[in-house]
Amino acid sequence: MPNEAVAEVPVATGLGQIERVVDTFIAPSKTFQDILRSASCWLPILLLIASTLGLGFVVEKQVGFDRAYDNQVHLSPRTEKQLADSTPEQRDRIVKIGVAATKYFTYGAFVLILIFLAIYSLVLWGSFNFGLGAQTTFPQVFAVTMYAALPYLVTTVLTIATLYLGGNADAYDYKNPVGTNLAYYFPDVTGALKGLLQSLDLVKIWSDVLVAIGMSIVAKKTIVQSAVVVGIFWLIGVAFAVLGAMFS
Repeated sequence: MPNEAVAEVPVATGLGQIERVVDTFIAPSKTFQDILRSASCWLPILLLIASTLGLGFVVEKQVGFDRAYDNQVHLSPRTEKQLADSTPEQRDRIVKIGVAATKYFTYGAFVLILIFLAIYSLVLWGSFNFGLGAQTTFPQVFAVTMYAALPYLVTTVLTIATLYLGGNADAYDYKNPVGTNLAYYFPDVTGALKGLLQSLDLVKIWSDVLVAIGMSIVAKKTIVQSAVVVGIFWLIGVAFAVLGAMFS
């Protein structure tokens, strides 16, 4: 008997890294659903490193790290007073260390960000697995936080564009470079209120919403349960930001 033709069944290959990055902005559920297949997140890490180094280069050329540090000094009355009360030799040493720290922090910020995201992922992993009885893996949760952090690329792009399009170098604040939060529009606000207004950042809220969506998918929990957990950590972050601003 002749062999019967057998219809080929297409095999789902999942999303590529570029597709995941794009879908994070336009269809985030697809990206986070694909993390259940593979927790690979090397492209967001590369984008983080590239954007950090690119921003450092632009700040060095368009602003200068000496001016960037000087801008931060003017935003901190305590530091200004410390410099004013120092001898010329002490002042020169403090400024030299401050400028160097600003440079290394700007170029190496991706290291601190990766460490923070790893710690945050560990806390989320424990909260969902032990608090809600989920069965996620740490790599899955880390992948969620890495893709959810992609909106911060918008901040970097806006900062670079602003500096190249004639942004005022004397007003550059590397801690709050663009107007995605309320504190940017009230530069004279200080203390706890400044910390609170900085926490009301559109990009940060966007990122936290993505974390809530992603964790609900990989942890197989409702969006409400996920949002409550992420919201608690957001409030804790706001509290730390307010306390930090009070003693800054």
